[in-house]
Amino acid sequence: MLTYNDIKNLNWKKFKNMIPAIAQHYISGEILMFGYMNQSACIHTLENKLFTLYSRKKKRLWVKGETSKNFLHVKKLTTDCDRDVILVHVKPVGNTCHLNRFSCFESSKPVYSFLLQLENIIKLRKKNTTDKSYVSNLLSLGRHRIAQKIGEESVEVIIAFLEKNSINVINESSDLLFHLLVLLQSIDIDFKLIIKNLKCRTNK
Repeated sequence: MLTYNDIKNLNWKKFKNMIPAIAQHYISGEILMFGYMNQSACIHTLENKLFTLYSRKKKRLWVKGETSKNFLHVKKLTTDCDRDVILVHVKPVGNTCHLNRFSCFESSKPVYSFLLQLENIIKLRKKNTTDKSYVSNLLSLGRHRIAQKIGEESVEVIIAFLEKNSINVINESSDLLFHLLVLLQSIDIDFKLIIKNLKCRTNK
């Protein structure tokens, strides 16, 4: 995490007192947008926790979302080994791209980002108790029914595996993963914690 002292020690001379800044989704790792910061923009980003660039066209600081309200809330700032690029881990509000896309770099979307989107849909279904969707109905039935669905889908995966049916393994595994996400959200556990736990195990 960059500090005020770190900002002063970045390589500002390379790009004439500017530095490239990349906004990356703090969970999925998806690259959302790119721009340039001067020292004031970098300090403003650190202080206000909002992704802020220097607009060479407007010749002033520009907070992403100041017009659209699609802000990028900053989780942390890091730099590369040469200290001439800033990577900003952000939590986006709405779409980042002015073309109403989630990212300005459509091809950058990692596979995991879809799971994040699916998880967000499940969260919305959970909050909207009047919703008549499958997810809302399943959540309303309580823990025992959710646990039962996990058991049923697990058995379906096992059967498909034993039958050596690859297509069914894919389909049933998809159902199992979906219901696992529902189970996790029913007890307010984000999937990123599972990923984090797996990473910790890998590093042991």
